[in-house]
Amino acid sequence: MPGIEQYSIASIETFVGRELGVSGWTVVDQARIDAFAQCTGDRQWIHVDVERAARESPFGGTIAHGYLTLSLLAPLAMQIGLIPEDASAGLNYGLDKVRFMTPVKAGARVRNRVSLLSVERRGGGRVIVKTMNELQIEGEDKPALIAETLAMLVG
Repeated sequence: MPGIEQYSIASIETFVGRELGVSGWTVVDQARIDAFAQCTGDRQWIHVDVERAARESPFGGTIAHGYLTLSLLAPLAMQIGLIPEDASAGLNYGLDKVRFMTPVKAGARVRNRVSLLSVERRGGGRVIVKTMNELQIEGEDKPALIAETLAMLVG
């Protein structure tokens, strides 16, 4: 993260409008897709039936659930340091906008590009931050998704 040594709850407003960083790549493999299907009960064939998806899917194989890709935003944003070191906690606070742009094929690698859109102080050491997240797919022109996410930082 640029200027990470200055990134803190006290100075966070100075980072509004800036890219905070880009996470490392993470693989969305079939095992992860299957685990998500098991956990959520969403076992639609396009996600979990490898043979059928190879035959019938317009994507040539299985794809990750949209909500699986959405769930990757928080840990990848934490990887780049969204939660400042002087925060005692960072909590999901909500979503303002989500658009699923490109399916993530099983085995693809994704990363999160994060920019700080706004900061709202709430008192008691609480700060609401809004970030723009772009989940990029290695080798694809369009991202998997874009999302404006909200987090509450607690000082």
